[in-house]
Amino acid sequence: MIAWLGLGSILVALGAALAVAWRGLPALAGRGSVPMERMRGPVLWLLGGAAAAMLVLEIGLLAGDFSIAYIANNHRIGTPLIFTIAAGWAALEGSIVLWGLVLAAFTGAVFRAIYRRDHPLAAGTLSVLGMLAVFWFGLMATVANPFAVCTAAADAAGCAVSGWAPWSAVDLPGTGRGANPLLQNHILMAVHPPVLYVGYVGFSVPFAVGIASLAAADRQGTWLRTTRTWTLTAWGFLTTGIVLGAWWSYEVLGWGGYWAWDPVENASFIPWLLATAFIHSSVVQLRRGVLQSWNYVLVIGAFAATILGTFLTRSGVIASVHSFTQSSIGPVLLAFLAVVLAGSLALFASRIHLVGSAPRLDSLASREGAFLLNNLLLAVFAFVVLSGTLFPLAVEAFQGNTVGVGRPFFDRWAVPLSYCLILAMGIGPITPFRVARRQVLWERARTPMRIALGLAALLVLLLSRNRHVIVVVVLAVFVVSAIARHLVVLVRRRAAATGQGSIAAAGTLMRRDPGYWGGQISHIGVAILAVGIAVSANHAGSGSIALSPGETAPFAGYEISYRTPFTRAEPNRDVVGARLDVSRGGQAVTVMSPSLNSYGNGVPPVVTPAVYSTPRGDLYVSLTRLDSSGMVADVWSYPLQWMVWLGGLVTAAGAGFSLSAVASRRRQAAGAGRD
Repeated sequence: MIAWLGLGSILVALGAALAVAWRGLPALAGRGSVPMERMRGPVLWLLGGAAAAMLVLEIGLLAGDFSIAYIANNHRIGTPLIFTIAAGWAALEGSIVLWGLVLAAFTGAVFRAIYRRDHPLAAGTLSVLGMLAVFWFGLMATVANPFAVCTAAADAAGCAVSGWAPWSAVDLPGTGRGANPLLQNHILMAVHPPVLYVGYVGFSVPFAVGIASLAAADRQGTWLRTTRTWTLTAWGFLTTGIVLGAWWSYEVLGWGGYWAWDPVENASFIPWLLATAFIHSSVVQLRRGVLQSWNYVLVIGAFAATILGTFLTRSGVIASVHSFTQSSIGPVLLAFLAVVLAGSLALFASRIHLVGSAPRLDSLASREGAFLLNNLLLAVFAFVVLSGTLFPLAVEAFQGNTVGVGRPFFDRWAVPLSYCLILAMGIGPITPFRVARRQVLWERARTPMRIALGLAALLVLLLSRNRHVIVVVVLAVFVVSAIARHLVVLVRRRAAATGQGSIAAAGTLMRRDPGYWGGQISHIGVAILAVGIAVSANHAGSGSIALSPGETAPFAGYEISYRTPFTRAEPNRDVVGARLDVSRGGQAVTVMSPSLNSYGNGVPPVVTPAVYSTPRGDLYVSLTRLDSSGMVADVWSYPLQWMVWLGGLVTAAGAGFSLSAVASRRRQAAGAGRD
């Protein structure tokens, strides 16, 4: 029954996607407008079919229906509820179902936003989204069928052979094989993938609007105003997803870090870089009418990068903790990426003479010039990450040799590029549009520069002489000081003109221009993040301790005492660990319990580190050996590690502020209209 319902839901969604694509095609092809009422039914059926497919899969997981190959291979009786639900996207086919659901939800949201508006790009946008949905649901109905059934069983642990036809299902006994232990070892697994998918799939909307704009030869920048909300939504979720993924890596993998330039980490970072460039350059086009062609290239590139990331994650072509096993989906995704790039770039080339004409910059010494510099740096950064990620694959594909591009390559480029980006981030907002006169720029930069240099001097005298830390602190403090100075100047002017208090004036200013101030919040978040990365990386301490019960070892100002081993049986795993008493200056501060978690089925134990976080930084302990004679653990200390997480979340919060403020203004305008 589960197989029939699931497959039926996918086919309903696929048929609805075809209808959405077909009914909007005349508008996309320039053969007239399409009434939105004609699109309503297919959009609703698409959303209903996608939601039903995800719901049926989750019901099958909760019921333990091991006649479904996906469930037999990725679920196990006794798994806690949250991880049972998360198993719906913990492996290849289920993740595609979630992808389709998010795409259908965005399609429905776009339809709802434009249903009663005479938007010139509405039908064309929905048609492109329908085409994308045809691919994803077609994928589910063929090579990535989540409801393929088991026709034989190797043992009670899972499904050995699967078939497509629901009528060939057999009733399998057993407890199920269970998901990858790394994917059921921390609560962030239930949160990180869906948040990241919303960010990934969200870029389908600006891409669709951009393609519809190219097809219609839009010269007015209508598509940029339309995509602003959708781009910020996708960018905010992608930012949050990347931060949560780094946090998951830090808390689960036990290697003491959070970012290793893993290929799939890079695959999420590339679209983030391109989308960040698009957000900035779209502001310039809306304000000054420049960078039109560049914006089309960026939105196509950002969407294509999400498809590339999907290919890297789900094809199995790379060795990564994130990647799924080898499957037939890889060539299909690669072909889809080729079609997307070839089709969209061909359309762009055919319209370049219509959309490429734009005013020239009055001067490179202007805010437009600063935005252009920022975009070039982001594009170079994305190219470096892309080339370092794909180079080993290209060498292996064409020469058969296995090569690696490690952290030194990425760090060698990332560090100077990051310095330049932070500097541009500080200079851009204080630079006037059109032409920046030297005296105006100096007046705005003088106070922030003095504050930054003063704090740097104190830093050198009291805390650190590491050149990377000093440079990052100077740049980060300059960014925050420049933003604070600009806000203070504007608040004083408004307070003097209106008699408002400072807090009320600041609130009014930020609500009136949420896009700008949301961007400044994100800039502050990046500054905090940069300081956290620089300090935690350059002042980290590491070592190894070997203790018998009752022994104590000093590390990074702490005294770590091995109290006793412990064991604990949980429904889905057996936990073996060590209890450690941690003190500082003779005063007990905490008890840490690093462990080794075993999930059965012959899978090696998963190392689960223990982390003690304080405002000063983190103490990180990861077991490497535990037996009757004692324990051995790797230990790290990371000063100001909390700034990494705070900075990343503040960066994402900037997008949230912009979106919430815009939504609030729209509600107020709607209320005023009803009155």
